[in-house]
Amino acid sequence: MMLVSLGIGALIAISLIVTVSALTGKPVTLGKTQLPTSALVGTKVASFSIPGVNATTVSAPWKTGHAGAVMFFASWCTPCQHELPKVTAFLKSHSYGSVELVGVDAEGAQSGLSDAKNFVSKSKVLFPVGFDPNDSVVTGIFKFGQLPETVFVSKRGVVKNVVFGAISAKYLNQELKKLEKS
Repeated sequence: MMLVSLGIGALIAISLIVTVSALTGKPVTLGKTQLPTSALVGTKVASFSIPGVNATTVSAPWKTGHAGAVMFFASWCTPCQHELPKVTAFLKSHSYGSVELVGVDAEGAQSGLSDAKNFVSKSKVLFPVGFDPNDSVVTGIFKFGQLPETVFVSKRGVVKNVVFGAISAKYLNQELKKLEKS
C-alpha cells in the first residue's frame, strides 16, 4: 500500500512540474532528461498561407524552406497586449539570418480584421502577421486553446519548441538563435 501511495505521489509531483512548465513556457528538466512542454515537439506540422493583417498573404516559414517562429495572439488577449510591444521593440535591434518570424492574429469570433489591424499597428509590429478568423491555423493545425503561444519550427516543418503564455525577449532570442544554428 505504501508503494502505491509513493507511486501516486510521484505521478502528482511530475504532473505539477509539467503543468508549471507549460504555464511558464520553460522546458521541464528531470535530472538530465528534458521533457517537451508540448505534444507538438518533435512532430511535423502542416504549412499554411492565410490572409495578412499587415501583408497580402502570410505563409509558414518552413513552406519555403526557412526555420521560423510563429507567434499566436489576439487584441482581446491581455497577456498578448503586454507581450507584443516588448517583442517588437526587441526585434528592432536583432537579426537572425534566414530564420523568419511571423504572427498569427486569432481574433476569431471575438473580434474582426479591423481590431487585428489596430492591434498590430498599435504594437508597432514589423514582422508579417496573418489573420486567422476561423482558427484554421490556431486550433486546426496547432490545436491551441489559449493565447499567447509561440512555436519554433525547423526549416523542414518539425516543431522544436512551444512556449505557452507570453514569451520574454530573452527567451525568444535564445530560441531564435537555436533555429539560426540548425
